[in-house]
Amino acid sequence: MTEYETPKTLAGKKAVVTGGTHGMGLAIVRALLDRGAEVVLTGRSETGVEKARAALDQFPAHVIRSDATDSGDIDRLGSSVAELLGGIDYLFVNHGIAEFQTLEEVTVAHWDRVFDVNAKGAFFTTQRLAPLIGRGGSIVFTTVSNDRIFPGLSAYSAAKEAVRAFAKVLAAELLPREIRVNAVAPGFILTPSMGVAELTEEQRAEFIRDGKATTPMGRPGTVDEIASAALYLAVDATFTTGTELVVDGGFAQGLG
Repeated sequence: MTEYETPKTLAGKKAVVTGGTHGMGLAIVRALLDRGAEVVLTGRSETGVEKARAALDQFPAHVIRSDATDSGDIDRLGSSVAELLGGIDYLFVNHGIAEFQTLEEVTVAHWDRVFDVNAKGAFFTTQRLAPLIGRGGSIVFTTVSNDRIFPGLSAYSAAKEAVRAFAKVLAAELLPREIRVNAVAPGFILTPSMGVAELTEEQRAEFIRDGKATTPMGRPGTVDEIASAALYLAVDATFTTGTELVVDGGFAQGLG
């Protein structure tokens, strides 16, 4: 190992990352691989899946197209993980979508879509994969820094609050198996989509300006900073369960 290589502290460990083909999920995948873990990662878009396969073809990474709103896909994912990895040590439930719609604009279809992906999909993916997690393993959900709210994100904010709520319940339920359950809550994070579907370049630039203006540290966070926090919860925080770690540059704390 050279002085620039990451120590393989997770050699022999196995993980699943949903929503792992881009943004924060891909950063978590890369952090796991850099430390020697074997990873199954999922994405819904076939284009995203193929791009991730090409980018990770030198690593022990298995990229699977899977839609968290499809119960059949969730079941097939469980079977694939069992076949490829046997059991797992870490589960990162990271997939999600956000769409801006105000009170006047929200439709039943929008509300159902956002909840199906962010809340229902997260729960039932966990239900299917939890039996594969070994004693002493962990689950990390991606929620959102939700103490300060943006207009137009009613469904998204509510869905992520649901995830935070059932993560605490699952933390209690999985205590007998010594499986820890936590959540990482990002604030403004610099990603291609900034976490919101179908942003134009102009909207993305405006979103970044707003993030800089309202984040006390004066900048958006990076996907690598979220990955570091997620791995801390999964691997190192061995006496922590049922908590949500806010990673937002002081945004929710109103420090600015």
